[in-house]
Amino acid sequence: MKGDSIVVEAHHRRAAECIVPLLLPLLEQSPGRHAVSIAGQSGSGKSETAVALAETLDRQRIVCAVLQQDDYFVYPPKTNDGTRRADIGWVGLQEVRLDLMDAHVQAFLDGAAQIEKPLVEYESDSISSEIMPFGDARVLIAEGTYTTLLEHCRTHVFIDRTYLETRAHREKRMRDASELDPFIDRVLEIEHGIISSHKSLAQIIVDADYSAFPAS
Repeated sequence: MKGDSIVVEAHHRRAAECIVPLLLPLLEQSPGRHAVSIAGQSGSGKSETAVALAETLDRQRIVCAVLQQDDYFVYPPKTNDGTRRADIGWVGLQEVRLDLMDAHVQAFLDGAAQIEKPLVEYESDSISSEIMPFGDARVLIAEGTYTTLLEHCRTHVFIDRTYLETRAHREKRMRDASELDPFIDRVLEIEHGIISSHKSLAQIIVDADYSAFPAS
């Protein structure tokens, strides 16, 4: 998403360093392209962990590309917030074009050189499009709240932190003052109810201390 602020910190790098040894054997088993999802509650560090993972794999000479679920919302952020406030029932999977995101994951796996994807612009509250070239990317990292449901991702990473635990991160990020009002806590409670079952679909779990381990 254009205008988003992503600050990678030591704990995100620690998570990435724990994920890589779990991911490398999977890459060795499938010599072609590979897609990984990173999911979790808002503010859990999905975007930062995705960037840290891409950087860590790059040091292993494995080139990555990153897709953000934020670019696949039906409405841009401020319009989406207004829609939620008019009807709290709007919160959920219907807010996101997961089918399109999954199609783009499949295109990557099928060897596409590039895709034309949505581009959300936060400040102007608009959605345009952009060409995303894949170049030499071997791994596509798809990050976002609901990305565990992307069928074409071959490995799913789930950050196991609740919306209460992520509040400090949201306060630091502060995209907009509305992000921390009581209504948003309601939104996050609903999202938590939706994704709580997604943990069981993941192969790799990142805990509250940003250590990663295989799902049991």
